[in-house]
Amino acid sequence: MENIETLKQRLKDLNVEYRKINQLPVSERGQFGRQLNQKKQDLLKKLAKLEADLLDTNVEAIDVTAPMAINATPPQLLTSDLGSRHPLMTELDRVVEIYQRMGFDVVEPRQLDDEYHMFDALNFPDEHPARDDYDTFRTVEKAADGRGFIPPAHTSTMQHRVLKAQKAKLERGEAIACVVPGRVFRNEDVDATHEHTFYQCEGVYVAEQCSLANMLGILRSFFEQYYGQKLNVKTQPGYFPFTEPSLEFMIEKPLSIAGEKGQFLEMLGCGMIHPNVLKMAGIDPNKYCGFAWGGGIDRLVMLKFELDDVRNFEAGKLSFLKEFK
Repeated sequence: MENIETLKQRLKDLNVEYRKINQLPVSERGQFGRQLNQKKQDLLKKLAKLEADLLDTNVEAIDVTAPMAINATPPQLLTSDLGSRHPLMTELDRVVEIYQRMGFDVVEPRQLDDEYHMFDALNFPDEHPARDDYDTFRTVEKAADGRGFIPPAHTSTMQHRVLKAQKAKLERGEAIACVVPGRVFRNEDVDATHEHTFYQCEGVYVAEQCSLANMLGILRSFFEQYYGQKLNVKTQPGYFPFTEPSLEFMIEKPLSIAGEKGQFLEMLGCGMIHPNVLKMAGIDPNKYCGFAWGGGIDRLVMLKFELDDVRNFEAGKLSFLKEFK
């Protein structure tokens, strides 16, 4: 009885027969070629029918989410004491704890967001290069506005939501003080210092009166608590559509982790919240002002433990993770 493999082999053999056409007298080539073509069509029809029958064959349904077969012997599970927390999760908790002791609320971000919260609400102009697909991941599925959903490239996507949800505090004479720690995604060329998936912590503060001096004091206090020592800090001008003025915040590399005096490292971007961002959230920029910052958690941890390859955080290498048990 013919099966799929037999028919495929016959088709291969038939291809060899086609090579004989050029060896025949010209008067015989047409008839010989037509016969071969007819044989080939018959074989292809039989092959198509067998493949279709195979697809229609009833197969026993299985539950792919089940841990084992119904009648199987339960596997011996590893005990939890053999595992450990991921270093990023441990350090993320440490970061949140420091900000909470400063009086900041904590809001969890989204893993999938939209164009409005990613760009529009943050004062990104229509022609900004970050909107292009080569910088930003997008889904094929469209949102209500007809534009694709976006895996957030920064935790700043939550800034508009935080300002709208908590603006009642301003009316009561209180300040909005919130941090947003979470995972973000960017279209990066991956190497030892760049990853397409990493963690950030966004900070937002809005009140009737605040200044860059307040922000710099908060950031300096955070880094000194996180690294457990006094640190020299400095800023340099930067550009972000959602802050004005914008700064890059730098710390002197801590001596306790092989730092060299005078060697400064950029740790995050920050600045005073742009009036347009406050307006978008329904907050009067003539009455209230604020500042915001955002920096990578991975970079904090790499510096703290003197790590040289950011890819290890996402690689699932047991040899690397066991170092933090």
